[in-house]
Amino acid sequence: MAYLLHRLLTEAAARQPRRPAIAASGCVLTYQELDQLSNKVARALLRLGVSPGDRVGVLAPKSAASVIGIYGALKAGACYVPLDPKAPDQRLSHVAADSGMTVIIADEARAPHAAALASRVPEASRVPEASRVPEASRVLQARGVLVAGVPGSQDGVQAGPSTDQGAAILPWSAVAAESAAPLPDQAIETDLAYILYTSGSTGMPKGVMISHRNSLSFVEWSAAAAGLSDQDRVCSPAPLHFDLSVFDLFATCRAAACLCVLPEGAATFPVSIARWLESERISVWYSVPSVLTLLACYGGLQQFDLARLRTVIFAGEVFPPRYLARLMTGLPHPRYLNWYGPTETNVCTAFEVPPGSAGAGPVPIGKACANTEVFGVTGEGRRVSLPGEVGELYVRGPSLMRGYWGQPATTREVLVASPFRAEYEEPVYRTGDLVTLDQAGNYRYLGRRDAMVKIRGYRVELGEVEAALYRHPAIREAAVVPVPDELLGNRLRAVVTADEPGSLGRQSVLDHCRQWLPSYMVPDLVEIRQALPRTSTGKVDRAGLASE
Repeated sequence: MAYLLHRLLTEAAARQPRRPAIAASGCVLTYQELDQLSNKVARALLRLGVSPGDRVGVLAPKSAASVIGIYGALKAGACYVPLDPKAPDQRLSHVAADSGMTVIIADEARAPHAAALASRVPEASRVPEASRVPEASRVLQARGVLVAGVPGSQDGVQAGPSTDQGAAILPWSAVAAESAAPLPDQAIETDLAYILYTSGSTGMPKGVMISHRNSLSFVEWSAAAAGLSDQDRVCSPAPLHFDLSVFDLFATCRAAACLCVLPEGAATFPVSIARWLESERISVWYSVPSVLTLLACYGGLQQFDLARLRTVIFAGEVFPPRYLARLMTGLPHPRYLNWYGPTETNVCTAFEVPPGSAGAGPVPIGKACANTEVFGVTGEGRRVSLPGEVGELYVRGPSLMRGYWGQPATTREVLVASPFRAEYEEPVYRTGDLVTLDQAGNYRYLGRRDAMVKIRGYRVELGEVEAALYRHPAIREAAVVPVPDELLGNRLRAVVTADEPGSLGRQSVLDHCRQWLPSYMVPDLVEIRQALPRTSTGKVDRAGLASE
């Protein structure tokens, strides 16, 4: 078993050098090519002064270039931090500065944006975990990989022309000149492999720190659970900053299977997805249920030969039962797997949906994955042990995150001592999800105990959306409540008041939100009122708003 994520690539290249590793937009790389190209990127990063533990940003959609960059960063001993190319500039700037990125990897189209971000990373990092503060951020361009920094600071690597932000771009030609020979390991299994930023209740996203060991625990289990082999062609449309992408980046590599990247244009139209599944001979699919719901309702599945699709995995939100039943009727031959787990735990429970069983109600989230323990804790502090009892789900195992980057207090709130086994040295994770047991011993998801909801599989803290609303100069008060939606999981409804009557318009509120929030967090509904409803204690009556 590999003990570092990039060892999966090295071992796959040794076993199956000529097998296709990635197919994206007409570009097909073999495992040998992917291994050698990522070695070049790693050497370029090391020459730039990247040290073990440094954070390397990735500003690009899932592609051959970004996968090369990710494996190159890992081989250099760095921790990669995916940046959402569609996120607002303020959010990207916060993630880049908060994580203290040393280098930003981007595709060619986003090189100028990456250079601008690099120039905004402060010279002094406020993150206590940072063992070394970079003198300047850089950007690396490989088939796109961009490496920008202060001109002349590349220690012998010839940089491209500097930008008006003061950052320099290292073109792919300079990276390609590096040796493709293997590198000695620059990391150990407890080092960070990646940081995924999720919605934060404080109004700013927080970084979930995952080590090589944490991720490999999931990768080994998931490859086995999905039955992956070197004959499989695997696709997850999840972007790199979404934790579902870990499966097709690394579990696929574990099996020496082929990672197939769904074209961005096809992702918008269900019929295009179905046509692409047929033409690319996809055998394993992993996505949030909302994508599959669109496929079931509007994909015209009967028109296409999808016989090669043997496993369909969904996670991230509840799959509406009638749409799951419709999908299983239209595509009766694959296995259907429901995987559950917050970003902080990777996947921790799983359930295989028996044929013909969908439609009666939401499917269970199942039982604990291998080498993982899950248990419910009631409000009275007892372990959930009988069907019908309700409790918060706790998780224990090697896949748990290291914590939140630069937020030790927030980390201590969720990584806690076991309430039942004081002798355990390692912490357990409080998910905040309420569950119950069914008669078969499977856990069933009931909802959240806090103000977080899921939209298209993404975690959204209502507090972060409200914080963005409060940045509007004319808004006096704001409250955001979820509106259940069978297709998307939830929609967001914002109710706001203005300092002066008539000073606020719905469109100005939406335009303001788009400057601060990714599209899936922008409220769908905006109501402007004279006052927000209150409870008897003077608090905003959120329950009343939600029930309207």
